[in-house]
This record gives sequence, structure tokens and C-alpha cells, in this order.
Amino acid sequence: MPIIGIIIIVLAIFIIYFIVAYNGFIRAKNRVQEAWADIDVQLKRRYDLIPNLMESVKGYMQHERETLESVTAARTNAMSNEASGNVGESIQAEGALTSTLKTLFAVAENYPELKADASFLDLQRELSDTENKIQASRRFYNATVRDFNTQVESFPSNAIAQIFKFGKFELYDLDDAPEQRENIKVEF
Repeated sequence: MPIIGIIIIVLAIFIIYFIVAYNGFIRAKNRVQEAWADIDVQLKRRYDLIPNLMESVKGYMQHERETLESVTAARTNAMSNEASGNVGESIQAEGALTSTLKTLFAVAENYPELKADASFLDLQRELSDTENKIQASRRFYNATVRDFNTQVESFPSNAIAQIFKFGKFELYDLDDAPEQRENIKVEF
């Protein structure tokens, strides 16, 4: 086989690899974006449930105005950060919202009439279900980010990533992990 034939075969293999690797990056990037959209859907659902929860709690918890206001402020902050598209800021704001919701439910334990209220219990169940779905969406997002980032960093696909400026995505993990894993302390 003449040398020109070998060069053509090697060049063809290189071009095929280049096309396959590029398309792999596009598929992986789209999976990451889809995973983030799944988180968005669940966060929107939680944002919509919180005002209903607040309304059902308001009548019972007149003396807990500060707790109610902190939940409202955290929800507003989380919604604005989520809309900005900045993963890091969104993670931090969502952590704060989750923390204030935990405080709200901890404080609600001191109101037996509230704990027996059917609408409150339904909303609490809905919110708990939504939190579980958010966690599942975050795990899916992190798995797709991990796969994409591995592709970006691995040889020889990292050369294609540099050529087309495919950068790493940020994982969705707890900012202040030790603080968020602690139990909420409620004092009266």
C-alpha cells in the first residue's frame, strides 16, 4: 500500500473521531442543560407551594412573624438567583430557603392545632414530595455534569473541548455542607 493511502486512512480516522467526539460533547452538554431544566421545574413547583403554605400557617403563628418573613425573603432571593442562571448563587440561595423552611416546620411543631390542620398537612406533604424530587433532579444534574466534565478533562477529547471552548460545568453541591447537615435549633 502506498504511503499516500496510509495517510488518507489515518486522516479519515482522525476526521471521524473528531466528528464523533464533537457530537458527544453536544449530546453531553444538552443532557446537562436538560438536567438543569428539571431542577428549574421542581424549584418553580416549590416556589408556588410556599405562598399557600404561608397562608395556612399565618393564622396560627401570629407570634412567629420573623420566621414567616424570613421564609418569604428567602423565597424571593432564591427565585431571583435562580432566574439569573448563576449556578453558584442559585445553590447558595436554595440552601438558605431550605434552611428557613426547616425552621418553619420546626416552629410549627409547637402549634397542635396547626399540626392537625388538613390543608397544612397536605401542603407539608406536597412540599416534602417536591423536596424529594428536587434532590433527585440535583443528583441527575450532578451525574450529567460529572460525565461532561470527565469528557472535557480526558485525553484526547480534551483537545476538542479546548478547540470548541467546551468548559466545565459547576456541580450542584452544598455550599456550607456542615451547617446544612445540622439539625435546626429552635428556642422559645
